[in-house]
Amino acid sequence: MPEPRRLVLPLLLAAVSIQAASAREAAVAISSLAAINAYSQEEQVTSISQFADVRPSDWAYQALANLVERYGCVAGYPNGSFKGGQSLSRYEAAALLNACLDRVTETTDELKRLIQEFQKELAVLRGRVDGLEARVGELEANQFSTTTKLKGLATFVLGANSFSGSAINTGANSVNRRANELTGKPRSAVSLPNATTFNYDVQLTFDTSFNGKDLLRTNLRAGNFGDSVFGGEPHSLGLAELEIAFQEDCGAADCGDVVAIDKLFYQFPLGSGFTATIGARVGQEDMLALWPSVYPADSILNVMTVNGAPAAYNKNRGAGAGLWWEKDNFSISANYVATNADGGDPAAGGIGTKGSGGTGTVQFGYAGEQFGLAAIWSYVQPETEFVPGTTPFTHSAIDHNANARTNAFGLSGYWQPLESGWLPSLSLGWGINSTTFLSSQSEGSLSTSQSWMAGLQWTDVFVKGNDFGMAVGQPVFATSLTGGITPDDGGVVWEWWYKVQLTDNISVTPAIFYLSRPLGQVTPNGETFSQLGGLIKTSFKF
Repeated sequence: MPEPRRLVLPLLLAAVSIQAASAREAAVAISSLAAINAYSQEEQVTSISQFADVRPSDWAYQALANLVERYGCVAGYPNGSFKGGQSLSRYEAAALLNACLDRVTETTDELKRLIQEFQKELAVLRGRVDGLEARVGELEANQFSTTTKLKGLATFVLGANSFSGSAINTGANSVNRRANELTGKPRSAVSLPNATTFNYDVQLTFDTSFNGKDLLRTNLRAGNFGDSVFGGEPHSLGLAELEIAFQEDCGAADCGDVVAIDKLFYQFPLGSGFTATIGARVGQEDMLALWPSVYPADSILNVMTVNGAPAAYNKNRGAGAGLWWEKDNFSISANYVATNADGGDPAAGGIGTKGSGGTGTVQFGYAGEQFGLAAIWSYVQPETEFVPGTTPFTHSAIDHNANARTNAFGLSGYWQPLESGWLPSLSLGWGINSTTFLSSQSEGSLSTSQSWMAGLQWTDVFVKGNDFGMAVGQPVFATSLTGGITPDDGGVVWEWWYKVQLTDNISVTPAIFYLSRPLGQVTPNGETFSQLGGLIKTSFKF
């Protein structure tokens, strides 16, 4: 739409700059009034190309094009010429100015009609803008923080387990009795944890940045999985622990509904591709530049989240520090975490001591558009936060040996399709571990162990946003024992799940899992013992 000020001012300046004609010139101009009148009333051109004598090389070509094509207030002579080199008389200037003023008048009237016609709508928009400004002002005045974002996750889990096999009631070597020893209950209360339970887990994550590139993460967490079969050792058989099952460490006791600091660490760039992390409560996984798995979208069993190498990817949590470097899809990560760093007794705590419960990790990784690969080595002390495996060959608080040391190696990778379809994403991992002792041990102690897993995941199954997945693998199981004793360990873990995305913030995930030999070597000779579990997990994100 024409802009009146841009039209009128140049023309007024042009008219004022024209020198006053002499009386004789005026007479001559009057005698040619008919020609001037014809000029002013000539049909307006719509394109500068209609002027036969105007070329793109002319110095005023662009200005003339704007007047003709944008404002439509320049006419030519009857012969189709513009005569740009000819002197402009006052009469011609008046005719040109009059034509442009007519266009300005038309535009002004049109604007008035439009404003009048849409008066109600403009009033509504003005009111909305005023309301938005008021709300923005209120938010700025009452905002939680200019540097911190809060994310929440609340999860309900309703589920139960069923146990079967010939070893359930076999007298002195009964699995019931062994299960009681694991859970710390008196032998008079011999039973398997197969009751239906309803548990919850709540996480509040505060992410703070002071310069836009750093991150201070504070994660508050509460849950009541302490006595649940889904809570892990020492309150269950271990391998059925859920990824979402939080329980604060209170020894053999259940802390109940206690809000605790789950993570507290600070992460910042150092330049040239380096990122550093330090924290009083940080996980091994928080300090790896690459997590070499895309399984699962909705975590179920914790043992299926550690890339087939639970000893190497043990997600140890405590005081720690790490550094990673990234460039052109390649990365190198190194970190150290001590579970018992807050303890003052070197035999049971501290950093870099015999009782640190420490893990030192180095990982080399590559992450492309559709696939990623990683090789990892971890040096593992007893009492690390999470090393799932068949009993008793883990570094848990139950069967730990302070003199044990494990070198854990892992190879993991993933591939994922660019679009949803029949092809699922594939995540694979394998681990091998060598355990040594600082003092002599009895025959049958752990020497070598292995683990593996394979996970498949389909996206947008039946309905967009819904995912289906399954995984199979073996947690850490003994493959070699000292003294030449043949191990009778190992078992397969399966899980299947289907996530229904009800809204952007609410999902419901039914799942089942199967453990073929959850007690491993402890299972009585010649007997069988298995575990089947089912649950419904409901997640609320806010």
